[in-house]
Amino acid sequence: MPKTKANGIEIEYDCFGNNDAEAVLLISGLGTQMIRWSETFCQILVEQGYRVIRFDNRDAGLSTHFDSASMPDLAAIADAVSRGETPNVPYTLFDMANDAVRLLDSLMIKRAHVVGRSMGGMIAQLVASEHADRVLSLVCIMSSTGNRDLPQASPAVMAAMTSPAPHPLKDEQGYLAHCVAFSQVIAGRGYPFDESAQRDQALAEVKRAYNPSGFWRHIAAIAATGDLRSRLANISAPTLVLHGSDDPLVPPEAGKDAAANIKGAELLIVEGMGHDFPPSLFGFVAGVIADNTHRARQTL
Repeated sequence: MPKTKANGIEIEYDCFGNNDAEAVLLISGLGTQMIRWSETFCQILVEQGYRVIRFDNRDAGLSTHFDSASMPDLAAIADAVSRGETPNVPYTLFDMANDAVRLLDSLMIKRAHVVGRSMGGMIAQLVASEHADRVLSLVCIMSSTGNRDLPQASPAVMAAMTSPAPHPLKDEQGYLAHCVAFSQVIAGRGYPFDESAQRDQALAEVKRAYNPSGFWRHIAAIAATGDLRSRLANISAPTLVLHGSDDPLVPPEAGKDAAANIKGAELLIVEGMGHDFPPSLFGFVAGVIADNTHRARQTL
């Protein structure tokens, strides 16, 4: 896969489809790699006439890691934000949004349809609010505004997400079992859970890159960025907010909050969907992304 220098770092990316087609930029979530946007899903979008770009966020996958930075003190970061101070972190979601825009620059793409999942949805919101001239349409999937008054994940779900996993080089099977167990915790009840597919995904990711400290720096970036709602009024691109009714990690109230704060945004709650993206939803999600791009064409 190709790599480019952008915004002072190296970004690993991948492209599918015709270079002359309208671009769809896919932004990944917390601590995850671009291959979570599976090739199958990317090809469904290509078949609908789009050029699809996926990439590794900084500190994930094969993009630049910030391992020289110390482990973040999340309590101190939250305390600083609550006092209105700027916490000391290696980067924020604003930097990650700039990464996405600079990647578009390197690919000579003037405007793109931007789609983000989970933390990637927050990054996508910042791309659309801070770089409105670069965004044709916006789709936020299972994401949030950073509003601290929103319902939070239960302690059990947070424990499942943050509990240390066995090191994959010392205990690969234990590591994979840990990943599958967390995937099952956040999965929606409305769709079959494929344990084998989850193991394969976890194995593919850990063999591609292993950077557990990047996960914590991503959490620090979210905490340091804080509440995005004051920025969302700047979004002019046609927006779809897609959220699962069964999301236990980012409850659906977070999606509703995003839609309420983005002018003209459409909200779609998918019954039975959790904080996951099962293959049985690939065609549906690609279809609603395409529908949202059509809204954008009507405004041009």
